[in-house]
Amino acid sequence: MTHDAGPQAADPAPAGPVIQPPIKPAIRLPIKQLLLVLGLVATVYAAVLLIWGDSPRASLARLGSWTGLQAAALCLLSYVLRGVRWRLWMAHFERHFGWLQGLRLYLAGYAFTPTPGNVGEAMRGLLLAHQPLTPRQSLAIFGAERLADLLCLLLLCLPVLGWLFSRGAGPARPALLLGLAAAVLLLTLLLGLLILRRQALRQRLGWLKEAWQCLALRPLRWLTLTLAAWAAQGLAVWLICQELQVDIPWLTASGFYAVAMVAGALSALPAGLGGTEAVLTGLLVAQGATPAAALTITVLVRLLTLWLAVAIGLLSLLYSAAIRKEISFR
Repeated sequence: MTHDAGPQAADPAPAGPVIQPPIKPAIRLPIKQLLLVLGLVATVYAAVLLIWGDSPRASLARLGSWTGLQAAALCLLSYVLRGVRWRLWMAHFERHFGWLQGLRLYLAGYAFTPTPGNVGEAMRGLLLAHQPLTPRQSLAIFGAERLADLLCLLLLCLPVLGWLFSRGAGPARPALLLGLAAAVLLLTLLLGLLILRRQALRQRLGWLKEAWQCLALRPLRWLTLTLAAWAAQGLAVWLICQELQVDIPWLTASGFYAVAMVAGALSALPAGLGGTEAVLTGLLVAQGATPAAALTITVLVRLLTLWLAVAIGLLSLLYSAAIRKEISFR
């Protein structure tokens, strides 16, 4: 009778090269590119003012007036309100921050605003040094932000309809009506398609499910925050118009700004550059402003509503990465 010798010892693994897991590539911050864009746009703005409006120095000095400071404060308030909204949606993914920390991390994302469709802002959650979001979660919050912004901007566009009908049969009215109607129709069809094909889109683009869940989370709160944020910037536009002696109701000024922002978003250009400026300037001229005043207002509005945010974002990003160690680029 034979007896088993017991379990055989496992054969040693054959010698060979050890395969290391792939290293996650570093996320490189395009600071040089962002600064280049900022410098180019500032140069173009200054050149436009030299040719058509006041001197850049005289125009920028208006930002130091009491009215200019009020407009800047309203824009800062807008950033804070949107930061509170972002913090709410981050908490939905179990990422909890203090008020100052959450606001600082949100503002850091504005450094990536000069990207096509502002898609660079989706980097906010990915760059967290501790418990970063997954790409799917980060895209979900970005999608919820853009949909919420679009909804509130469309609501703020409504006063422009009354302005168009009060203008009578002016030469620009048919083109403006046609363009506005086409934009509303396109957005309505897009929204209807998203609703009808929601299940199919969720299967193909999984992050849309999380975006929908973000929007379903306390809708009255994010709607109030978003509407108040964009209304604050619209009020800032009205104050700048008053500083340049352009008589315009504040609801109409807010509507002009909202229409220009939607047009810039539809252009898919980085931060809507070019499209937003052209539409806002054209609407102000149609309201009765001189081309020089309209261009000056547009430049000052964009400095406060866009480039101030980018500058604050760069500072917040560098501070959070280099000093607080809350952001990592690996």
